[in-house]
Amino acid sequence: MVLDLDMSSLYSIKGIVITDQDGGRMLAKYFDKETFPTEKEQLAFEKSLFSKTHKANSEIILLDGLICVYRSNVDLFFYVIGSQSENELVLVSVLNCLYESVSTVLRKNVEKKALLDNLDIVLLIMDELVDEGVILDTDSTSVVNRCALRGEEININDQTLSNLASKVREQIQWSLLK
Repeated sequence: MVLDLDMSSLYSIKGIVITDQDGGRMLAKYFDKETFPTEKEQLAFEKSLFSKTHKANSEIILLDGLICVYRSNVDLFFYVIGSQSENELVLVSVLNCLYESVSTVLRKNVEKKALLDNLDIVLLIMDELVDEGVILDTDSTSVVNRCALRGEEININDQTLSNLASKVREQIQWSLLK
């Protein structure tokens, strides 16, 4: 018995984009090199997408044969892009996970400055959500647990490093005194 699986169905996400309130790119990851071969096409698509969505009241749009689900907050717009045949609910679940994960990491302060200050963690979140267009996870709690650095860990590590440095200093002093 041969199982005929359509592997293209795994590649549901064409791109994830976060823009500011003026439509400027904050972060973008595109996974379909045929639809978005160069940065020029990507930026043109983002400009068109933002112009159609920045004043709209809906959460979904069909643009250039692609389904785009989006969400805005304060001065940021979050977009998840899929093919025209993709299930909108799947795209919305990825969008919700992205937004909730970013919101958790930024401690509910989802705005441009906080995003820029935590750009590395937001990129990790995007990597944990989608890999080359394949959805890996849609549970924001598990994504955050894999991505976020906890303050306690940082303090412990810093404290451990300072303890190590002081011990090295003491050893050097003792060896010089001998």
